[in-house]
Amino acid sequence: MKSGDSTTIEVAEPSSSSKGKATVLVAPKATGWKKGVAIIDFVLRLGAIVAALSAAATMGTSDESLPFFTQFFQFEASYDDMPTFQFFLIAMALVSGYLVLSLPFSIVAIVRPHASGLKLFLLIMDTVALTLATSAAAAAAAIVYLAHNGNSSSNWLAICNQFTDFCQKVSGAVVSAFVCVVVFIFLILLSALALRKH
Repeated sequence: MKSGDSTTIEVAEPSSSSKGKATVLVAPKATGWKKGVAIIDFVLRLGAIVAALSAAATMGTSDESLPFFTQFFQFEASYDDMPTFQFFLIAMALVSGYLVLSLPFSIVAIVRPHASGLKLFLLIMDTVALTLATSAAAAAAAIVYLAHNGNSSSNWLAICNQFTDFCQKVSGAVVSAFVCVVVFIFLILLSALALRKH
């Protein structure tokens, strides 16, 4: 525009029938990114279910028998020989059950992306499940380390030289549990991101 140009704006007078009524314009809420976060949350929950179930199933099926001289006298290694592995199996089964039960809540969070109470509930429960999964995975990792390397000062011998299939299954279960832990960390970060107000 040049300095000499002028602009005219015409404003119509309101009619008498619309007097006293005001039109309220509401800006639509920005739900796009929150809905995207909720969808990623759902997909991560599916991945965590796979990791937790595979950890529990692998640990539950880990057993190996070695014949010693005869078929009647055998050495056996099984998860239920060690209380730590029993705890691991129970904890990962509980985490799996929680994750399955949290899927409907995650679907509701997709449909209603501004439901902050629901997201806070999932954040708290995910933190509890993360604690349970981390403690189970760490305890089982310590026993797996002893099974692989032994401890000469305590006279604990490494059993993985003889029970290779058992050690491979147990190690795979521990790795799968730590994958579940990492997915939980991402779930908690996503929930915290969705709860922030902007």
